[in-house]
Amino acid sequence: MRKVITVLLMLFAMFQSYEVFAQDLLKASDLSTLKVDNLTESDLLKIKSQLQSNNMTIDQAEPMALAKGMSVTEFAKLRSRLVNQQGNGGTSNAKSLAEGSERKQEKISNTKVKDTENALVFGSELFDNPTLNFEPDLKLATPVNYVLGPGDELQISVYGVQEFNASIPVSVEGKISIQYVGQIAVSGMTIEAATQKIRNAIAGVYSTVRSGQSQVGISLSRIRTIKVTLIGSKQPGNYSVSSLATVYNALFLGGGPAKNGSYRNIELLRNNKVYRTIDLYRFLVKGDQSDNVGLKDNDVIRIPAYTQRVSVEGEVKRPGIFEMKKGETFADLLSFASGFNELAYTASVNVMQKTAKEFKVKDIYTSEYASYKPLSGDVFRVSKILNRFENRIKIDGAVFRPNTYSYYEGMRISDLVSKADGLKEDAYTKRARIIRLKADLTTEIVNVNLEKALKNDAEANIVLHKEDVVTVYSVLDFKEEYKVTIDGEIKKPGNYDYQQNLTLNDLLIQAGGLTGSASKRVEIARMIQSDEINDKNQDKAQLFNLEITADNNEQVKNFALEPFDVVNIRRMAVYEKPEMVTVTGAVPYAGKYVLVTKRDKVYDLIQRAGGLTSLANINGVKIKRPIQGAQIEALENVNLNLGKKDSIQDKLTKKLKEDLKYATIPVDWKSITKNPKNSSNVTLFPGDEIEVATFTEGVKVAGNVLLNSEIPYNSGKGFNYYLNAVGGVDAKGWKKKAYIIYPNGKADVAGSFLFIRSYPKVMPGSQIVVPEKPERKKLSAGEWVGFGSVISSLALLIITAFK
Repeated sequence: MRKVITVLLMLFAMFQSYEVFAQDLLKASDLSTLKVDNLTESDLLKIKSQLQSNNMTIDQAEPMALAKGMSVTEFAKLRSRLVNQQGNGGTSNAKSLAEGSERKQEKISNTKVKDTENALVFGSELFDNPTLNFEPDLKLATPVNYVLGPGDELQISVYGVQEFNASIPVSVEGKISIQYVGQIAVSGMTIEAATQKIRNAIAGVYSTVRSGQSQVGISLSRIRTIKVTLIGSKQPGNYSVSSLATVYNALFLGGGPAKNGSYRNIELLRNNKVYRTIDLYRFLVKGDQSDNVGLKDNDVIRIPAYTQRVSVEGEVKRPGIFEMKKGETFADLLSFASGFNELAYTASVNVMQKTAKEFKVKDIYTSEYASYKPLSGDVFRVSKILNRFENRIKIDGAVFRPNTYSYYEGMRISDLVSKADGLKEDAYTKRARIIRLKADLTTEIVNVNLEKALKNDAEANIVLHKEDVVTVYSVLDFKEEYKVTIDGEIKKPGNYDYQQNLTLNDLLIQAGGLTGSASKRVEIARMIQSDEINDKNQDKAQLFNLEITADNNEQVKNFALEPFDVVNIRRMAVYEKPEMVTVTGAVPYAGKYVLVTKRDKVYDLIQRAGGLTSLANINGVKIKRPIQGAQIEALENVNLNLGKKDSIQDKLTKKLKEDLKYATIPVDWKSITKNPKNSSNVTLFPGDEIEVATFTEGVKVAGNVLLNSEIPYNSGKGFNYYLNAVGGVDAKGWKKKAYIIYPNGKADVAGSFLFIRSYPKVMPGSQIVVPEKPERKKLSAGEWVGFGSVISSLALLIITAFK
């Protein structure tokens, strides 16, 4: 009986431990007997709820559970079951358990407004750039002077023999509550002082901390949000910022100073007193962030109106509007503007000042830069240096180094030629030209005898002035450019330079030699030169007829050419390359054939191709002749007098160029076979294509008919039969203008006589085409009225005339 009671007590204790563990993991004193496999889903939900209420993760709870006797194996099972349960629907809990101790802060943002009013004010761009937000870096170590307050959260860990881990927020009363330790007031204390206080409090509970066997780690895991107020900014108001935020961060959120706000006398008010005066120019000019101090809850940033602003325009590196403090000089202003640029005139600066009644102008010289104190409203204008040189002189022409050189007092023409490395071989030494700028800015020409000047002749070797431009002529400048012309059967016809002793042989070689069609005859035309006019001689040129050996580009006599000679190489009397035509269709030997004679005709070529086959349509022989460029050009040159706005001629030209690649010539083969001298037996041209159609019994009907189709040929049936066979013409069809195209390319159109309409004969292989009716503009009501009035007037005139 005693054994039974002992077993029951053990079972009761086991179930009791399960229930205690499930109800409060942190308060259970002994977890050595816990079996995770026996926990229900409800027990797991209670454990997760307990961890969340204590702001703990499962990993943070591990040291505590192991310290209370729970085995590593059982805790691994517990972690696995919790994670699996989170995957089956506890997404938000899984996220909470998986989060580490990374420092957090509420996201603070503000929409930036582009500053257009203050665009020229120096420093305004600082608050328009979204990449310059001065947000504190949450990953940096916590500053030791950071003051704790409600909303902060501390991560407290005990590690070593004894272990403890918890994230504990600072309550609104400024206290933190640590399990088994109690409440500790930390508000208003620095993180360094609070760490020492918390460590001492934990040491009073954890003996191993007191003995040094366990260590205490305290860090800031969540940063509180504080309220600051901005006055005088572009977006004034109350702002929630990080407790690590600085003045610059708050100014950026507020958009910076307003239209008339100061950039140099910004006040940070703390406890109703001016804690610090911020000068943004220290940061803008020097990068000094000493004014970028941290903010505290309920701080006020006041931006007063500026007291003194000046403008800088012109040749400085950073023109704009600048704010000046009392005692600052123009030299300070120049440093704000980053100094003069490369083209600035630095000897003096013009400033426009404002008096009580009007403006006045003042010049500030270099010696006054460090002493002149700008006045409010001053406008400084920095001008450009003059576009002129104080010591420039130039030489060009027939010298080795034409260039611009530095001038010195007493410089002579020989000195400048020496600087240019002397004269070239083609220099004309009898005269050089100097273009000189006079005192009244007009120019004059001074001529120099270079030959004497370079021999140190005192009179010729004149003294130069600054801005002189010396030109040394070349003898080649006075030489006329001579040409000769060669044309005809030469590979590279054209104009060539004439050199002394140039011969016909030299020119032939220079022009690439003769073509294969060149004859032995050469004609050379030479201009006639005479100082007197001979009315009896009407010749304009002198002709020379020579003979050359065409196969070696040499003439019997080496003829000397003269300037402006024109050489013509004549073509051989007979020199024609074989030219071909094409025969296609129903012939035995279709293909390309060479025109043997100049008068080869259709009949000759078809006979050479073997004649017509049994399948050939004797009514389907035609010639397709390519349209030549000369035909298009002739049409373009013809004036049809159609008016400027009429496009008929342009359409015709375009059709010939793009659509119609060839013209069709119908051939009456029956007439040719009876009489080869028939006019249908035309003479062929190179490129012609003779097409012999294959016999077909169908008649195609196309155009504006109900059904485009091909109808079998029915002997004796007329035009209307085939139109009716395809359903007749449609609503837009123009039957009276219908036409037929025969197999040989010939066309015929319907006609009428005395109201009797006749249609062309239909043959096998023909094509009937029904065109579309042209659109007609209907008369408006006004036009009908006008037409009626005209008829009425005419009727009245007729009646009056017969009375």
